[in-house]
Amino acid sequence: MSSPNNGGAVRQRFKPPNNSSKGTTTSTKPPQRQPLKAPFQVEPVFAFYILFASHIIAAFYSPIQDCDEVFNYWEPTHYLTHGYGFQTWEYSPEYAIRSWTYTGIHALVTLPAKLFGASKTTEFYGLRIFLGFVCALCETRLFSKISATLNPRIAITFLAILATSPGMFHASVAYLPSSFAMYFSVLGMAAFMDWRGGLRTAQGIWMFGIGACLGWPFAAAMVAPFLLEEIFLASISDKDGVIETAWRIVDGTTRTLLTLTAQVCIDWFFYKKLVLVPLNIVLYNVFSGQGPDLYGTEPWHFYLRNLFLNFHIWLPLALLSMPLLLTQHFLRAKGATKASYLRGIVFLTPFYLWLAIFTLQPHKEERFMYPAYPALALNAAISLHIILANLGSTDPKDTISKIPVQLRFAGILVFVTAALGLSVLRTIGTITAYNAPLSIYVPLHDPNTTSISGSDTTVCLGKEWYRFPSHYLLPPNHRAKFIRSEFSGLLPGEFSDIPASQGFGLFPGTWLVPPGMNDANREDAGKYTELKRCDYVVDWQGPSTEVTGLEFNFMEDETTWERVVCEKFLDAAATGVLGRMLWVPDLPGVVPAKMGRVWGRYCLLKRKKMEHVVSGKLARTMDGVPGIEYMA
Repeated sequence: MSSPNNGGAVRQRFKPPNNSSKGTTTSTKPPQRQPLKAPFQVEPVFAFYILFASHIIAAFYSPIQDCDEVFNYWEPTHYLTHGYGFQTWEYSPEYAIRSWTYTGIHALVTLPAKLFGASKTTEFYGLRIFLGFVCALCETRLFSKISATLNPRIAITFLAILATSPGMFHASVAYLPSSFAMYFSVLGMAAFMDWRGGLRTAQGIWMFGIGACLGWPFAAAMVAPFLLEEIFLASISDKDGVIETAWRIVDGTTRTLLTLTAQVCIDWFFYKKLVLVPLNIVLYNVFSGQGPDLYGTEPWHFYLRNLFLNFHIWLPLALLSMPLLLTQHFLRAKGATKASYLRGIVFLTPFYLWLAIFTLQPHKEERFMYPAYPALALNAAISLHIILANLGSTDPKDTISKIPVQLRFAGILVFVTAALGLSVLRTIGTITAYNAPLSIYVPLHDPNTTSISGSDTTVCLGKEWYRFPSHYLLPPNHRAKFIRSEFSGLLPGEFSDIPASQGFGLFPGTWLVPPGMNDANREDAGKYTELKRCDYVVDWQGPSTEVTGLEFNFMEDETTWERVVCEKFLDAAATGVLGRMLWVPDLPGVVPAKMGRVWGRYCLLKRKKMEHVVSGKLARTMDGVPGIEYMA
């Protein structure tokens, strides 16, 4: 299908025809005749079912990949709903670079489950399912606009990438501002893409603005290509077009400022002072001098390697999308989509822009790419569509036409099968390798087998502190504590649990300045508890584990600890590249040792207790902790 010229696009943009065909041009066909359904077209409702089903699976089985998700979001949410939890320095009123508005919204989502008496575990998985539901709704809207604006076949490829890629498996249900920004970036892209019935510039700006204000401020960068398109088209339009564009931009900016004002008011309630959290985030990450570089830097190719793991062969296609589009336009002189050449460039630019910005930053983390995942999927889908359009050529002048159709079809089938197969292997590999931290706490909810005398039970985390999945997976009377390990940075503290009855009002932990916090990652000894106070210890041992004076093997100390439950956990340091990247069956006689996966044990250990007589009274003494007695 040939592309409309740019002048036609401008006329349609600023002076849409006034007819009853919802933005389509006048047709000579009888009005009562319905247009034929395009081939490969999928109804949005079915796309939603597919996406939501994949996200539900992720909600139950996707491991938590980043300790920031737990300590910066799950734990503050737990504090709002249950009155206690870990607190990071970012939530100290001295720094205030995390928004209570974002956390509070999610706390409200978990509230119904709590009010109906559901367990905290139900709240945890319920919130993840809700996030998957919201993500699927946003993706479905963009899917429908891609189908209508570009091509139904592009939309189907886009759907397949989102529903199957390992990257979206994690990002769709992650409780992170970068995932939140991804949801609203998708809505913003859909708004700018949708020209039917009038332009939605204000809506698009607002969607990107919500993602930037409540989620991650850097997500605002993705609106730039769409705004530049608006300004360019206004510049070559008449006076009315310029005025209309200006008003739409002002409208969208005003909506964003109103959202920001509401956020400032809510954060003011919690912090008890006026703070502009998005500004604080930018100042810390860009202008502080030290910023996040304290937490590790990565080489320039980090994101290319990481994106290849999460999107495999879709990444090269995404990177090739712009060259393919330009080649299609200048050498083939015909378009592969219903969009204009200019619009095609605009749609493809956000992924390149995001990748360039964050590749230049020294500090790199996988979650930083989440807002651009749907843009990557769109680029890859457009690339594949252009390739397929040329592979299907029957023009005798094209070399490809001389290849038998059956052979071309077989090549396409192999490619699609390989893409789906790699996604499945990567996702299953991740679930089976790293799911233990989500499952080992289940026995704690059975009082018949793991009861500890006393009102509070302490679960201690040593070298495994960063894999703790939050207090949501612990019973109400259990508290997680840190014991010393080789990690020498700043661990989270705890929100103040001073009751409101003492005159500190609601949520005093949100505005009282906690002790021992700093923004330089300096260790604070006050964050640790003594090992003798631990009722349970979480530990993992594998072939590559090194036992040190601070990280000894609790599992071997059978006189002090008994195993409640142990799960297999991948020893990544001892496993080869293939075993780390994909699922490999555990078949020693079939799979070569270098290709197989090497396992360790991830265990929940319980302190043993002996009954003996002390001064004529029956007492229970904790083994290995002299002088500590619990009277029966």
